[in-house]
This record gives sequence, structure tokens and C-alpha cells, in this order.
Amino acid sequence: MSLFLINRYLGDEDDNIQSTSESRSKALLTKLQEQARVRQQLQASAKQEELETTGDPPGTRPKRHRDEEAATNEREPKKKRKRKADQSLGDERLSVETTKVEDSLPSKKKKKKKEKPEEKIKESLVKKKQKQKASTPETTEELVDEEEEEKDDEDGIKGTEEHPEQLSSSDQKMSDSGFTILGGFESKPVQKVQMVLPQWLAKPDMVQRDISQNLVPISEVQGICPHLLKKLDSNGIQHFFPVQTEVIPAVLEGVSNGLLVGRGGYRPRDICVSAPTGSGKTLAFVVPVVQALLKRVLCEVRVLVVLPTKELAQQVGKVFHSYVEGTSLKVVMLIGQKSLAAEQASLLEQSGSRYRSLADIVVATPGRLVDHINMTSGFSLQHLRFLVIDEADRMIDSMHQSWLSQVTKAVYSRSDGSSVFGRKEPGPITALSMLQPQTPLQKLLFSATLTQNPEKLQQLGLYRPRLFSSAHRGPASDNDSAQPEEKFIFPPGLTEFYVPCTLSKKPLLILHFILHLKFSPVLCFTNSREAAHRLCVLVQLFGGVQVAEFSSQLSPSERKRALKGFEQGKIQLLISTDAAARGIDLVGVKYVINYDAPQFIRTYVHRVGRTARAGKAGLAFTFLLGIQEKRFLQMLSDAGSPGIQKQIIKPENLKAMESQYERTLLELKKVIKDERAKKKQI
Repeated sequence: MSLFLINRYLGDEDDNIQSTSESRSKALLTKLQEQARVRQQLQASAKQEELETTGDPPGTRPKRHRDEEAATNEREPKKKRKRKADQSLGDERLSVETTKVEDSLPSKKKKKKKEKPEEKIKESLVKKKQKQKASTPETTEELVDEEEEEKDDEDGIKGTEEHPEQLSSSDQKMSDSGFTILGGFESKPVQKVQMVLPQWLAKPDMVQRDISQNLVPISEVQGICPHLLKKLDSNGIQHFFPVQTEVIPAVLEGVSNGLLVGRGGYRPRDICVSAPTGSGKTLAFVVPVVQALLKRVLCEVRVLVVLPTKELAQQVGKVFHSYVEGTSLKVVMLIGQKSLAAEQASLLEQSGSRYRSLADIVVATPGRLVDHINMTSGFSLQHLRFLVIDEADRMIDSMHQSWLSQVTKAVYSRSDGSSVFGRKEPGPITALSMLQPQTPLQKLLFSATLTQNPEKLQQLGLYRPRLFSSAHRGPASDNDSAQPEEKFIFPPGLTEFYVPCTLSKKPLLILHFILHLKFSPVLCFTNSREAAHRLCVLVQLFGGVQVAEFSSQLSPSERKRALKGFEQGKIQLLISTDAAARGIDLVGVKYVINYDAPQFIRTYVHRVGRTARAGKAGLAFTFLLGIQEKRFLQMLSDAGSPGIQKQIIKPENLKAMESQYERTLLELKKVIKDERAKKKQI
């Protein structure tokens, strides 16, 4: 035990003070050797005195002690006698082990790993075993005793491993020797960090979810100018939806004192809106933004609307055009539908070395917007007042394009602060900063699946944000605050179904819904362009259904033609990827079918949100394989779905189409093969 303590002491020295540690170890070794010599001298003198007193020969014990030992040996079993004999050799082993320490001490010491109590006991057992093998036992009985003793020691080690508390006595002995014993730390329960949302996310301004029961006449919403009231009436809008009733006054409140300063001279708060698909979010930002610009004098880019897809940008641009008609405001689209030069000509006018803006409102996609910021001379965002981000959760995911940082840089670039209307990056509000007002940049975010993750929202650089949400929560409990779950908002008129099926029966189910159940018009979603194209060709070859394809594989003109034909009722089945799932308002969609089950809940919410819009009714069907059913239903339950029903289609209902379907599959194989051959030639 003393040897172990010495090794621990020597091994715990720091490598940075090697010279000091070596001198200490040598001094300690010298001290031990001196103690060993003194002990040997004392033992020699004691033996000499004993010899003179008793007269026994040297190296033998006194007769009185030998007689007592013989009597004791007769009473004790052989196993205990063996252990006592081993203990009597302790002093001799100490001197031998001390010598070993001197021989094994390296010139440069290395830090040794801390040994566990179990490893110490095993090591001592191995050493004892080697010593016993070195000495030849005299009788078979002694061999049996040794084997039994080894077995007992092994059992003791196992018991020690199972019950570590048995080592406490040995640890106590080690601590009594003056050394600090490391290890033996008990595992303590780690307290979980509770997720706490910021106040504006935890307690939003609630918006009524039921649209039909909470319509408000447009004349009752304060702050809307007569021109826009007349325009709303001419467009057939007599009532505002709940989200419009709440958001429009909040945006107008920030421009009540003009574009230069907000309410009370302070910077207006940014606004976030999370509301179901088809709840009127587009009009909620079009109306206040147009009204804020009606009194502008110079034509400058004061509103920038950024959207993820061209089709959605075209739809929003169309709404803006309808409400700026009859005013001096100009709307320009930067979505890549035209060449870069053509978009530049519609955006700017050059006279000599100066440029004049031709746009008050710019509707753009992120990639095309970055192209114009970097490549269009004279394009300026220094007068930007509103930055509108639609489908905000998807736009946050596309932050790798760095479009937002480039917009912010363009807003505050080339500003020296010498002009009253100069702009600089906003900082803390101080008395000095209030002396020089500047046009604030207000951000407006809209989405049906706005993230609740503060880290993602932090990328947008929001200023004192205010959230309007339709996701009603009950009274918060301790468990809810510890594990907040993200819930989503489903249209109130939506009815959800899922259909258990096999992979080979999916096309037959589509044909059954349209030909036998007379579903029309149907918007069908797949997870890939290849699956959409293959299903479209299959339905065309089968016959009896007017079908079209919508994906990024088509040209913009082909996609526009497909959407137009679907809205006009000429196409019964539109097979699409998720390109049409976000924000696009397709008139008259009664049925949505998820041919391929979506992997993420956000994708599902946006897909089924193409129906049951503006308070109307709609049906959504999802085809599920056996292995998908449990996970999909759990995903909907966690997201707050009002409930999904199981719809079983009997096999006999599909039997009449199976023979024709088999022939169609053979034709499909040839068509796909020919298409691949043509692509290889190109």
C-alpha cells in the first residue's frame, strides 16, 4: 500500500516542473532508503538482545512464541494459516518493492493515469500468483489450498466491482496516511435547462382562427384612406379577415407621422404574422404599404417584397398592381422572367451620369435581387422604408445566399450623416441620436409556419418585434414551459384523410378518385420531379383524365400555361412538386392529394393549405404505406392537427382497371426509355 501511495505521489507531478519533481523524488527515495537501513539496524540489535536473553539460535523465534503459535495453528484452518504467513512477509516485501522503485524510476517522469480500486486488487492478485508459482509447494494439500485461496480472491474482486462501497475502508486508510485520494465521485443528477421563449414569442397578439364568424366590415377598420376603401369595394372586398383587421392598423400606426419618424418620434416595431394559409396575409401588407406611399413626392424604392418563388412573386405583384392603379406609384418585378438588361431598363432611367428610379415598390426573388444589387449601376435602396418577407420560414432557410446582409448593406451604404435624410446603422437610443432623425427600416414577416426558434429569427435582426398569431394556447403550465412544442395552424374548413395502400396501387387510387368518385379539380403532390413526370405520363397513357405537370423542370411559360388551364377548369388533375405548395392561390381547388407522403410537417401544412382557403371547405387525402403510417400520424398529432380520418378503398373497387393499368405500365416503360435516349443524344 505504501508503494502505491509513492507511485501516486510521484505520478501526479506536472510535466512543466520536471526538474523540481525529479529532485523531490530523489530526496524521497533517499529518505526511504535511510529509513530502511535504520529499521534493519533496529531489527539486528533487537535480535541480538533477544539471543542474549533467551539463548535461542539466530534466525529463530523464542520458544515461548513458537509454543503459542503451534497451539494457534492447531485451532485455525489451513486457509487462515496461509494468509497469516503471507502477512508476516510484509516487512520483507516493503524493502524489496522500495528497491524496485529505485530501479524503475525513469529519468523523465510521465504522468500516470489514476488507477481504480478494482485494478489495484487485480494487480496485487497477479503479483501474489507469480510469487506462489516461484516457490514449489511441498504437498498436494498445499496446492489445493492455494487454488481455493485464488478462487476466493477472484470472488472478492467481483464482489468489490458489484459493491464499490466495500472499498470505503481501504480508501479511509489511504486518506489517513496524509495523501489526498482522487476519484470516488458520485454521479449527480444534472438539472435540465428549461427552454424559455422571449416575451414577444411566448405572449403574441392573438388573431381569431375562424374566418367566417369574425368578418369585419372594411369601413370599421380605422385609418384606411377613402381611395383604398373605394378600391377595395371595386375589387369585391366588403369585409376584412381577422388577420387583416389586426395587422393593417398596426402597420399604419408606424406611419401615422409620415415616413420619416414613427409614433412619438421613435423607430416603429417590426411585425411578424403567423396565420393559416388562405387567411388573407397578402392583403394585410399590401393595403397599409400602398397607403403609406400615396403622399410620396420623389420616386424612390421605398418598399421591397422578397418571396421564395417566381410564381408567388407574380401573384403578389398582381395584387400590388391592382391597388396602385390610378395612382403615381410604380411596381417593378425582379424575378428573372425577363433578361437582366430588360429588368434594369424598367427599374432605372439614366440621364447623363445620373440615374432616376422608376420604381416605388419592388417585388423580387432573393437570387435576382442580389444580382441587381451587385450588377445594376444606380440601383439604390437608401430610401427603403418597408422590407416585406413573405413565406418567412423558407426565406430564413435560404440565408446561405446572404441576400439579407446585402440588402442591409445597400440600405446604409454611402451614408456620411451630413444630410438630414442620410442613413446610418441604427444603434442605442440616446439624446444625441434623437437630434438627427432618419427614415427607419421596418421589417414585416408573414408565414403560415413561422418558426418559434429564436436563434433562427435572430438572423433577421428584428427590432422589438410584435407577433400576431392564430395559434391559440391554453394556460401555460410548468411542463409546457420546460418543453415547448411547436404547433401549426390548419384551415378551419379542412377535412383530412389518409388512405392505407401499397406502392403499386397508388396510380390506381388516383384514377379511382377522378374517374369513379368524380373528384375535380385535384391538386396532387409528389416528392420529386421525376415522380411527378412519370405519374403524369402514366395518367395520360391510361386516358380519360385531363392532366398536366407543374415542376421546376418546365419552362416559366409552360408552368404559367398549366396554372392558367387548371384555374379555368380545363385540367382536372395537376401533378406538382412542392413548387406550387407555397403561397400560390389557385382558385377553386377542392381536393388535395399527397401522392407521396411529406417527410416534414411544414411541407404538409403548406400542401393541404392550397384548399379550404378564405373560409371555404376542402378535402385533403394522403396515401400512406404500412411503414409510414405510425410516424406520419404521430407527426400530425404533435403538430396540433384537429384530427385525420382513415379512408379504406376496397380492392374490388380497383379490380376493373387492373388489366388496362398493366398494359399502360408496359407503354410507360417504352416512353420513359425513349425520353432517356433523346436526352443522351442532346
